[in-house]
Amino acid sequence: MITVGIDIGTSAVKLLAMDEKGSVLRTVFREYPLYMYDDGRSEQDPDDWWNQTADGLKEICAGLGDVAAVSFSGQMHGLVALDENDKVLRRAILWNDQRTTAECDYLNNKIGREVLLENAANVALTGFTAPKILWVKNNEPEIFAKIKKIMLPKDYIAYKLSGVFATDYSDASGMLLLDVKNQDWSDKMLEIVGVKREQLAKLFHSYEAVGNVTAEAAVATGLPTSAKVIIGGGDQAVGAIGSGIVSEGMCSVSLGTSGVLFVAAENFAVDKSPAAIHAFCHSTGRYHFMGVTLAAAGSNKWWVEEVLATTDHPKEQQNINKVGKNPVFFLPYLSGERTPHNDPQARGAFVGMNMTTTRADMTLAVMEGVTFSLRDILSRVRELGAKVDTARIIGGGAKSPIWCQLTADILRLKVEKIQTGEGPAFGAAILAMVGAGAFPTVEEACKTLIAVTESYAPCEETAQAYDKRYPIYTGLYNALKDSFHAIAKA
Repeated sequence: MITVGIDIGTSAVKLLAMDEKGSVLRTVFREYPLYMYDDGRSEQDPDDWWNQTADGLKEICAGLGDVAAVSFSGQMHGLVALDENDKVLRRAILWNDQRTTAECDYLNNKIGREVLLENAANVALTGFTAPKILWVKNNEPEIFAKIKKIMLPKDYIAYKLSGVFATDYSDASGMLLLDVKNQDWSDKMLEIVGVKREQLAKLFHSYEAVGNVTAEAAVATGLPTSAKVIIGGGDQAVGAIGSGIVSEGMCSVSLGTSGVLFVAAENFAVDKSPAAIHAFCHSTGRYHFMGVTLAAAGSNKWWVEEVLATTDHPKEQQNINKVGKNPVFFLPYLSGERTPHNDPQARGAFVGMNMTTTRADMTLAVMEGVTFSLRDILSRVRELGAKVDTARIIGGGAKSPIWCQLTADILRLKVEKIQTGEGPAFGAAILAMVGAGAFPTVEEACKTLIAVTESYAPCEETAQAYDKRYPIYTGLYNALKDSFHAIAKA
């Protein structure tokens, strides 16, 4: 059996073909434009996703044999709005868009955090979908009046393939419209935002088939009409599947554009603290805790490629020699910050430089700052009662041995790498396997298809050094917060 996992990312779509033994047969990578503006707006054209996905499917399917099923991982929270003729009404507003500060203030303060936590298990963040809908309602009423279907990014591609208006519980959890505990749309949240149930998709578990590839989509993609379309999930939940994070207390660390700490959980719980740890549905059908730092490998990419003007990331790490002793600190808030500060006006900063500071020191500081931000998340998850001792690391940052060891030392966890670094696309292919009937459960599929290949244990001496440095890091945001907000108003 052959399945294809489709990861609709922020910079590109990645497609991965896999057999039932877990062997990756082929991968395809297609980029598309990202429109970012100085005022914090971030958008993409959904038809760019579809065109590149369709072309990528043609390439990956050529000579491969019949594909049994496809499934998806998708960048979360993005607002895709369609009219009654299924025409896209505007560019999608993305997860890292920061325009909805006023709408979040309204939801969190006027509607109230307690109402949100009771009905959606999470407070409002600028990245979430509901504030985006409110923004369109407040600023583009002529578009809001025409909305017939509200979709998430991966669901638009699933719709183009199957003709079925569907979503899954994991991705829907990040909309602030889902009653996460009871796994249904929240009537209260729909009333608050001003949308109707018929504007929202039918809900499925991530491993469930919503239909088959239509004849029209088969021509566009090269997929057979016999191929099942499995709905898949949000990129973090599906990336966790691709890493085998499927049972209580297992943890993944994703060092992608954003940084995510993800802990699987059997039971539902809500974080009522200001830290805003997310309580979402998992692609297994159960739950998970998740915290996000908005610019993880994105911070490193900015530093190396935009500031240092090189793409040779390994070379920039060759001269690092102050692990645990670096006097330079970096706050990775280049896109504002989500967990634990929930502050879209936070900004990046280097602190502690002197006349002896080197290029390598600053490169190390970027990686340390991102990893400290992940420790912020882990600290709060542990306060909620989660017991975590091992993390599996994925994403572009996981290619760096230095960053893997930093993660072990700063988080004080055993860090594991698995046989594939494909992450969400691999997880989507696993979900497709389950949906096509190759495995009875997601857990059984992960047990068979995923193997640990490398591990990093914390170095006690270095871990102790970072224990002492961590309070300095956490104090910097509080010291600079007023300045960040003043800069935003200037």
